[in-house]
Amino acid sequence: MATKTAGADPAGVVTEHLTLEDRVALLRYMLLMRGIEERAMNLYRQGKVPGSFYDGFGQEAVSVGSTFAMSAQDRLCILHRDLGGHLVRGVTPARILAQYMGRADGITNGRDGNVHFGDHRLGCVGMVSMLPDMMLVATGMAMAFKLRHEKRCAITWFGDGSTSRGDFHEAMNWAGVQRLPVIFVLENNQYAYSTPTTSQFAVDPVERAATYGFPGETVDGNDVEAMFEATRRARERALAGDGPTLLEAVTMRMHGHAAHDDMKYVPKEQVEEWRKKDPIDRQETRLREAGVDTLAIREEIAAAIDEGTQEALANPMPDPATATDRLFHDGDEILLGDGNAPWSGFAGGAR
Repeated sequence: MATKTAGADPAGVVTEHLTLEDRVALLRYMLLMRGIEERAMNLYRQGKVPGSFYDGFGQEAVSVGSTFAMSAQDRLCILHRDLGGHLVRGVTPARILAQYMGRADGITNGRDGNVHFGDHRLGCVGMVSMLPDMMLVATGMAMAFKLRHEKRCAITWFGDGSTSRGDFHEAMNWAGVQRLPVIFVLENNQYAYSTPTTSQFAVDPVERAATYGFPGETVDGNDVEAMFEATRRARERALAGDGPTLLEAVTMRMHGHAAHDDMKYVPKEQVEEWRKKDPIDRQETRLREAGVDTLAIREEIAAAIDEGTQEALANPMPDPATATDRLFHDGDEILLGDGNAPWSGFAGGAR
């Protein structure tokens, strides 16, 4: 059976594995994620971000908390509502905003869709839109770690709608059979586009983990510290050779499926109920109780986003003559990160 892990009271302590500095860092990353996406949405409305735009408003705790529990040598398959994963790994606001606007210094140098990116040097794998295909990628990486006898773990995120696809079941089955070091984070944000979970499945998907031979755990996805702790334990299991874990992060998609979606299909009372559970407000309450000046942190983050925006806007568009560069590998360079890129996460207790 799946286990249920509730978050603590707003000022409570969820885990002993975080210092006060760590808890402040979690708030910073969530504020960065929300602030960058709000700025990107404004740029989109000004016509500076091509295509549509997808954000993770209200879901910041899921990617920030879980990524913070991973080590630098672990590999992340990050999706479009999980910007916090990139931020924890060290991607700067300027590079992210340049990516959104298709500029030359964006993560893909203007060569992929605005939310399709991953810096391999930081252990982040670029995403594809067909969900949950990245579950298969993470499972494949975990298989490689096992075959090479490496103490490493892979993690990926996906929405509740993804659990209705065959890719989900194939990845779950192979990971369970092979007892692979992989963590699957199911973001149960209540809607697969406009379809509520009550119309998607007859059984909570977290219960399916047991049928594939490994644990499933339901976590308060709006509690960043609860997400950290659940992921930390799942990673310990994986490195001990005990196989995968499915973490169901219960949260709410507070914006529409994308910028074009007004989400009128969501009852107003449901939105208001979840607004009271805002993950950033929750972490701020904890830190204020601990004597932290959270207003100063907000001002610091706002200044960083303003600076990053100006840097991104000043960045040129890529040279059209280079459009076919890097489509094929034609040299001796190994296109893999060395696993030693500096970042400020928990790193499994090794600082």
